[in-house]
Amino acid sequence: MHILLVEPSYYTRYPPLGLLKLASYHRIKGDTVELIRGCSFPDRTPDKVYVTSLFTWGWKEVWEAVRYYKSLLPTAELSLGGIYASLMPEHAKLSGADRVHIGLVKEAENLLPAYDLVTQWHWSILFASRGCPNRCAFCAVPRLEGGLNSCKDSIRHLVYPGHDRLILWDNNILASPSWQSIVSEAMELGIGVDYNQGLDAMLVTPAVAETLSKLKMPCVRIAYDSEAKGKHVKNAIKLITSKGIRGREVFVYVLYNFKDTPDDFFARARDVLMWGAVVFPMRFEPLDSMARNKYVSPGWDKDRLEMVEKVRRVLGFSGALPPYSYLIERFSKATGFDDAFREPERLLDNGEKRRVHKVYNAGVMGGERDWRMTAPRFTSKQW
Repeated sequence: MHILLVEPSYYTRYPPLGLLKLASYHRIKGDTVELIRGCSFPDRTPDKVYVTSLFTWGWKEVWEAVRYYKSLLPTAELSLGGIYASLMPEHAKLSGADRVHIGLVKEAENLLPAYDLVTQWHWSILFASRGCPNRCAFCAVPRLEGGLNSCKDSIRHLVYPGHDRLILWDNNILASPSWQSIVSEAMELGIGVDYNQGLDAMLVTPAVAETLSKLKMPCVRIAYDSEAKGKHVKNAIKLITSKGIRGREVFVYVLYNFKDTPDDFFARARDVLMWGAVVFPMRFEPLDSMARNKYVSPGWDKDRLEMVEKVRRVLGFSGALPPYSYLIERFSKATGFDDAFREPERLLDNGEKRRVHKVYNAGVMGGERDWRMTAPRFTSKQW
């Protein structure tokens, strides 16, 4: 058979890992495969079409792809899978897909993705484990993957020859009993490592911090979801920076617009800046959100949510709030959220902004690490 793999035209920085695994699976069966992004004519008429999906708010692009290929290829069976399809299968069925697949394709899960279909991509993405022992109410992982499972002892067979970085999409890699062996293999391979989904601050020990300092990492990511986790985040930052990793290379995802209030969010953001790390505000979206950045939780209002975005644009750097002196001083003197986030454009003129960004760039970008996770962007029909 000839298999058509389709990634809808929503925005993403990464290639479609699930489709690349399906490509390997069908090649083993003797099938030919073709990968297309968006809506376009395939090179060959396929016998079967797979359309993937990402976040729920990207459903319109998914429906567009499903309807386009059903109209273009009426005799080909079309299956829809991915995150949106798994979280909202009943809604996904309305797209017109012949079949909606929920969860992973187990037969393809442990196969090396067909990275030859995305030749401009040079990093190997994989899961050394699935699921998470925590059941955070804001997270989709418990529904998608369940508790910690599928812990691999080795990932060498999932690293594509010639790739120079390993991206781990594990939801809680430190909870895996095999994480040390995974790290050891990465060191042996001599490639860079990025724990892209973040690390559990409660599991960061002196030994973990020591190991992290030996890896080729662009940054360390941890999360500060609620006030109760403050002591763990503070300890993790202290341990990590004590091993030679600079605070400006520690990204802390600070959740807001969930069950918190603006003042609660401000207090956690201030904590991170005082501890010398980078604040990355993470706006909560419900698991069934059909439009991005529209949900307003009971503790917030639209004006204050916009204030956060404005500070990120005016005072921040690529959406983050780094611990440069101006922000530390501003947050340390503020009496609360409104005081810290009010009218940033009036308090920092363009000349001052250029100055602090220039200083920040020189300090961060001049080092051997780069906390910004950059990735190739693809616009062509088939990557």
